[in-house]
Amino acid sequence: MTCPLNIQDIGKIAYEPALELQRKVHAMVLERRHEEDSSPFNLLLVEHDPPVLTVSKRPSAREHLIATEAQLEQAGVVVCQTDRGGDITYHGPGQLVGYPICDLNELHLRLHGYMRFLEDCIIEVLQRFDIRGKRDHCATGVWVNNAKICAMGVRVSRWISMHGFALNVQPDMTHFNLIVPCGLAGRQVTSMAELLGGDCPSMDEVKAVTSEVFTHAIARQAQAQQEHHQ
Repeated sequence: MTCPLNIQDIGKIAYEPALELQRKVHAMVLERRHEEDSSPFNLLLVEHDPPVLTVSKRPSAREHLIATEAQLEQAGVVVCQTDRGGDITYHGPGQLVGYPICDLNELHLRLHGYMRFLEDCIIEVLQRFDIRGKRDHCATGVWVNNAKICAMGVRVSRWISMHGFALNVQPDMTHFNLIVPCGLAGRQVTSMAELLGGDCPSMDEVKAVTSEVFTHAIARQAQAQQEHHQ
């Protein structure tokens, strides 16, 4: 029997409490890994408030923070260290951040396949709103007209995923000027609001579609894994 996706809409939350929640869910998935009634597939949906710049352990990541302390304070943006992969990333209100915490063994995925899985899900979400997202073979994430609309960075521990994606719905785009987003100099960022104008969906609408797309994608992938072992 295919396990359902357990979705928690956390609403607006600061970065560090959300990271602690991720760790708790990760520990739960690991602890219950071999129990029949376990929940190996989880998705946390959040908006980060206050706005935050998350810096990975990559040595060059902090170099891509180009704002001064005074500029950060004026913008009301904080800086937090993170244990995900990738570089430096912005999170704030109006941006849908998704943290899939899933047992990749149950999905028969390893890191490369999992990243492509996440990209496929976001491309489908955007398609529902008549936005044509695509991959860039040089950079992880989802792009529209050569501008990044969804950043991605993950951590996998004991083959259970953490962190995930950040989809720009209607965030304060000026905050991206504080950094070199994802360390990609010369590349632009965009949002659903910039592309759709007055037709931009609400955050609740995007959350609903995202929940539906991920639920079906996880179910398909898990079912394929089960059939592979039958």
